[in-house]
Amino acid sequence: MAGPTKPRRRRRPELTAKKKRPVYKFAEGETVDYKDIALLRKFMSDRGKIRSRRVTGLTPKRQREVAQAIKNAREMAMLPYTSQRSGGPERSGRSQRSNR
Repeated sequence: MAGPTKPRRRRRPELTAKKKRPVYKFAEGETVDYKDIALLRKFMSDRGKIRSRRVTGLTPKRQREVAQAIKNAREMAMLPYTSQRSGGPERSGRSQRSNR
């Protein structure tokens, strides 16, 4: 005699992984230079943040080189630390302390 049947679970459809495309393909022996601003901007967001390795598709070694080059370029004032946003403290909508 057969026992009570359990409802079968549905299997998830197999998720196909997308092939990750690197932002920039480095040639063999090519180094990251802090003076190459056009290249470094590819690894930064529009707000001036360094993009993660997961997004850029770089190897850990190349990601460290790119991050260090961006930091050096920022120190030399070739790249901004953050993007230029319009407005200042009054942007938040809060009243200023001088109004108290």
